[in-house]
Amino acid sequence: MAKLEAAGVAVDSSGHRRAAYSYDASNYRVPPLAVVFPRSVDDVVAVMAACRETGTPLTSRGGGTSMAGNAVGPGIVLDFSRHMNKILGIDEAAGMADVEAGVVLSTLTREAERSTDGNLTFAPDPSSKTRATIGGAIGNDACGNHSVRYGRTSDHVLEIDVVTSDGAKLTASHHGVRATEPTDAYSVSRAFELGEGLKELATNNLAAFRTELGRIQRQVSGYHLSHLLPENGLNVARALVGSEGTCAVVVRARMKLVRKAPSALLVCLGYADVVDAARDIETILQFSPAAVEGIDEAIVDTMRLRRGDDSVLGLPKGKAFLYVDLDGDDPDEVARNAASLLKRLTANGRLVDGRAVPDIVERGTLWRVREDGAGLSSRPASGGESSAGWEDSAVAPQNLAAYLSDFRRLLDEYGLTGIMYGHFGAGCMHIRITYDLRSESGRSVYRKFTQAAAELVVQHGGSLSGEHGDGRARSALLPVMYSPEMLDAFAAYRRLWDQAGILNPGSITDPDPIDANLALEGVPEREWRTHFELRPVQAAEAGTDPWVHAVQACIGVGRCRSDAGGVMCPSFRATGDEKDSTRGRSRVLQDMVRGARTVDEGWESEDVREALDLCLACKACSNDCPAGVDMATYKSEFFSHYYEGKLRPVSHFSLGWLPRWLKLTSRISPLVNLVLASPLGKVVAAAGGLTTKRTMPKFASGKMLRDAVAPFDGKRANAGAVLFVDSFTKGFRPEVAGSAARVIASTGREVSCETDACCGLTWISTGQLDAAKKIMGKAVAKLDDGSDAPIVVIEPSCAAALKKDAPELLGTEAAERVSGRIQSFAEAVKGWVDGGWKPPAMPSAVTVQTHCHEYSTFGAAVQRKALAALGVADVSEATGCCGVAGNFGFEANHYDISVKVAQQALAPALENTPSAVPVLADGFSCAMQVKHLEPERKSLHLAELLDPLNHPGSGG
Repeated sequence: MAKLEAAGVAVDSSGHRRAAYSYDASNYRVPPLAVVFPRSVDDVVAVMAACRETGTPLTSRGGGTSMAGNAVGPGIVLDFSRHMNKILGIDEAAGMADVEAGVVLSTLTREAERSTDGNLTFAPDPSSKTRATIGGAIGNDACGNHSVRYGRTSDHVLEIDVVTSDGAKLTASHHGVRATEPTDAYSVSRAFELGEGLKELATNNLAAFRTELGRIQRQVSGYHLSHLLPENGLNVARALVGSEGTCAVVVRARMKLVRKAPSALLVCLGYADVVDAARDIETILQFSPAAVEGIDEAIVDTMRLRRGDDSVLGLPKGKAFLYVDLDGDDPDEVARNAASLLKRLTANGRLVDGRAVPDIVERGTLWRVREDGAGLSSRPASGGESSAGWEDSAVAPQNLAAYLSDFRRLLDEYGLTGIMYGHFGAGCMHIRITYDLRSESGRSVYRKFTQAAAELVVQHGGSLSGEHGDGRARSALLPVMYSPEMLDAFAAYRRLWDQAGILNPGSITDPDPIDANLALEGVPEREWRTHFELRPVQAAEAGTDPWVHAVQACIGVGRCRSDAGGVMCPSFRATGDEKDSTRGRSRVLQDMVRGARTVDEGWESEDVREALDLCLACKACSNDCPAGVDMATYKSEFFSHYYEGKLRPVSHFSLGWLPRWLKLTSRISPLVNLVLASPLGKVVAAAGGLTTKRTMPKFASGKMLRDAVAPFDGKRANAGAVLFVDSFTKGFRPEVAGSAARVIASTGREVSCETDACCGLTWISTGQLDAAKKIMGKAVAKLDDGSDAPIVVIEPSCAAALKKDAPELLGTEAAERVSGRIQSFAEAVKGWVDGGWKPPAMPSAVTVQTHCHEYSTFGAAVQRKALAALGVADVSEATGCCGVAGNFGFEANHYDISVKVAQQALAPALENTPSAVPVLADGFSCAMQVKHLEPERKSLHLAELLDPLNHPGSGG
């Protein structure tokens, strides 16, 4: 590291950094010595020189989504995704993109389509495409959902620029290898030497390369040395793809772009089981599909459990499902092709149900289920845990049904369950299996089963890996698939490239055992007492402590690193730093429960505190994370222990105790507002740990609240709805309480207003859980009045606290009863309209800021559904965290990140919203951010938009 620092290369060896990079999406944990984020090829050369001179291993990494363990290593990890992520050029005429190694696949696809007016696209689209990078796709020879049409990454590589372990800068092409810079004398010499060595290797192994390699479409295991054969023109670029970073470090590449069909139609098919589905593959392939993907019902059930029934729309009847993407130039012809396909499959006699899915929303939900397959299947709705390890086997498509039939028998023999999804049209199966990797007996089953599975797939003429690579998971099994002669050729090929022997050790040649460095092995069995009840039943089934089980939910699929779609993870989108992602935080927590010498030491971890610092506690991950991580809960729990006996940040008192202060300010609000509007206001804000860059909201008087709800205040025995007036509404915008009460009354329901209870949210978000439980317990006691009337909560975050946090924190039947009655205002509106209420006339268009807590707890589409029910035709939704997120955006040390987060969705939405179009911000934090970004614009709560006072003469 001293050599790197002397060379001017920044190195990070902090505990939280090493923890985050000890894992990828595989079963393995290999702590690195340090992490480097190169900014240029010169940085890579400097790192390589330091590692070569010291014999330090070097591992390349992009999105860190490897399921085989080929993105973790014991020395230096080079993360290209943070800085070397530029698209250097797109040449439509040549059908080529010039990109750095850290470019994310979906970013390249999006930019290619934008730059060519939708004519060209980048085809490889693995499920991890929103975070996987070009360098990683080249390393693994990634494929994706549309590989039936477009093949593997190796089919799209034109040239690859690399740095070798001896410092040469080379370019691998379809016709050999050359120095990247013609004036670089050493690299010119090295390129000639390497080229001659590769020719000799091919000449000496002609028979083996021709008979053992390239036998099936998805033969990714081992090195792709058949491309070195004379008849293939010494295609060094394609031979290098799939080498998993063991030969050279990829820094740049020229990639092929392909034509994008203007019309596409998804056909969804339902079958009794995956074997029946596989038996129809040959028929389906006759229709030239662009994609043939499959999932089993366990994944669908888990999606619905996590995100609600409407998270999966348009699925036919069945227990196993195929997605067939048909495309072409003429939409009518594509539709006819779909009808013919359904007719043929019906005649085959195996299809249970099938339908074309033209609706773009339904198609989106269906593809989301498939793309989240790995995370959803890790902890399925049926219970238990499943793991990678044998998640990438491949056979020829015509052999898939027989292979799956035999494979299911093998699972039964070992008492295991396999959750199946994958690229059925290419014969590649992603199967997560219910191994017990925590116990020695379970690991013994894992070793024996995986050996037997390797032998089985080879018997069916298949490959151990179809796109994920061999890595630590399968490299030791390559002797099952290849002859000793081929294994020797693999080793010789690697030595020709990596003369120093430092690149990604443990993969492909001289591999580690498949059960070495397992992440779930060796975690101490201890009791971590928590305030939240964290699924104790599931933890007991897994044989571990509930806190340990909770923080180990993350399996590394990395959806939190995506830059678009959903809300998770706003802090990563603002900083681009792994430590600020849900995954990065999870990994630090996982190392905490593993490495702390005692429980008390774990709760005092500075690495965890630092990793959690920029977590906005938005709860989006609890909805968006396929594995069900709930970082807001983990942060609250950790802080409750970390600050025990310590002085808390002053903002934990100024903001964390806000409901208490509001009781005081309601009596002296004019004086408080006068002080805050004066120069003294900034002094007061700074003293309270608050940013001075925001205008403080005006505090409301108690009289304002009493006047707002006067016609509805008090308990009503036969109330049709209870309106819960939260502390934020009482303290800052009591007029919203009046609007909400009038709206409820306009539906014909008696309204009972609860104005004297607090959900404890501010104490929860700052980790003051003893106080939170007392305050929340009092609220639950008031609300649990024996009725079943819905409790409509004005503030979405308070609704979420009562809905989700109350049962988990209090663990009482009363909390469960109250939780079952809680509705956000938007959810209640949808129910009233569905029940026949006639709302007043609504504007034709609105812009709405999605509220993170409402999104995660009541459903991602709850606001949009409510507005659609109200007849709003044009809804522009700022789907992303507003950036304030309760106390976060008001804290002085978080202001800059808060504004960066707002730039992701809210700020652009406001810029595109005409002044006459209403902006809805049901959350008080969201409303404050709107006011901060555009002081002249007034946002509205949905209740204000519907308030009968604003619609004279409207009916109920």
